[in-house]
Amino acid sequence: MEDPVTDIPRVIRLLTQSPPSTQRAAVEKYFTPSASFTHPFCRTGSFEGSRWLIWCIYRWYKIMSPRIDINVDSIAYDERSLTLYVNIHQVFRIWIVPFFNAPVSLVTVLKLVRHPPLPPQPSYSTPINPNGMQNGSLSRPMSSEKALYFIQSQNDLYQVNEFFKFFSQFGILSGLLLVGQFVATALCILGATIFWPVSWVEQNVIGGNREKSIGEAVRE
Repeated sequence: MEDPVTDIPRVIRLLTQSPPSTQRAAVEKYFTPSASFTHPFCRTGSFEGSRWLIWCIYRWYKIMSPRIDINVDSIAYDERSLTLYVNIHQVFRIWIVPFFNAPVSLVTVLKLVRHPPLPPQPSYSTPINPNGMQNGSLSRPMSSEKALYFIQSQNDLYQVNEFFKFFSQFGILSGLLLVGQFVATALCILGATIFWPVSWVEQNVIGGNREKSIGEAVRE
């Protein structure tokens, strides 16, 4: 990829919606040979040749669900750490199970590597020039070769209720989980109310001065 933010939606479509030969070519073009893949259902680890396992995962994914509706909702890119955060929603169907579909949302975290890598920041031990700046301190050396970005790792993150949609038709398990989450919130309220003396002791006896200073800084 030349521009990760612009290119990644097309890469995702090639990986999930293209014919087998195109899909394999996309895996080999955009993943490093030692790339890793992590998902709630499977993982590959990272070693020389692990990219082949990623292709097998995408191939089986496409065999199970030949027609996948997938959309990229948003993309965030941390250029310093070369990390893409891609918010995706998809409709996953299993052809052998009639009427089954799982509309799920996830965040895919992609760690990238740059080729060629940025040259190291030079250490400046040169004299101060007449303008009052060190010679060469304006910018780091630039490579004349066009930079390309490759995927070193893919980590698919699902909320638990989204993950349950793969196991339950008509959202039955997800609905039960939703009820359970509200019950847990009610228990949090109950616990905070009953055990308020613990908070009073923490605030006024154990860490009073330190926590008061933090609270004052927050209010400011």
